[in-house]
Amino acid sequence: MTAARKSAAEEAAFVEAYLRAHPGFLAARPGLYAVLTPPRRVHGEVLADHMAAMIQAGRAEWRQVLAAGRTGRSFAAKVAEAVLALIAATDPRDCVRHEWPALLGVEHATLLPRPAPAPLTLRDLARADPAWHGEAAPLIRREALLRVGEATLVLGARAAEDLPNEPESLDVLARALHATLHRA
Repeated sequence: MTAARKSAAEEAAFVEAYLRAHPGFLAARPGLYAVLTPPRRVHGEVLADHMAAMIQAGRAEWRQVLAAGRTGRSFAAKVAEAVLALIAATDPRDCVRHEWPALLGVEHATLLPRPAPAPLTLRDLARADPAWHGEAAPLIRREALLRVGEATLVLGARAAEDLPNEPESLDVLARALHATLHRA
């Protein structure tokens, strides 16, 4: 065995010594409980607290999964409403600018006459580009750029949860808009 590689026993001793020297380490990082194997038996309050923390971390993870599922269903429903509004609209561009922000729960929506850099770009921003978002740029923290033929559908939201990473739903918006524009 090389000097650079520690034995399993040495690594275990190092981890144990570190945890003993830093007893609040796991409490400050509850996400680690999700990857630890719980003890098989409960022997006293300390181990009971450890197991309770693992259970609590697991519940928090499930709450996040459930919340993401609710957000996803909600956004898909918003996309359906936006597509229905587009079908009924006499001016698709006007519908995108004036109806889609409220229907989708985003701050800004527009169609720009230049192609998007990629079929779909979804990103978090520190500062939005006014060329893409106009006056709404200071409010935008997440954007989606979708190619619609030779144009770009630009969506801007204040928060990531308002514009979730749902490529299928966003693709439906782009395809519906493309079909409507070619019909007009």
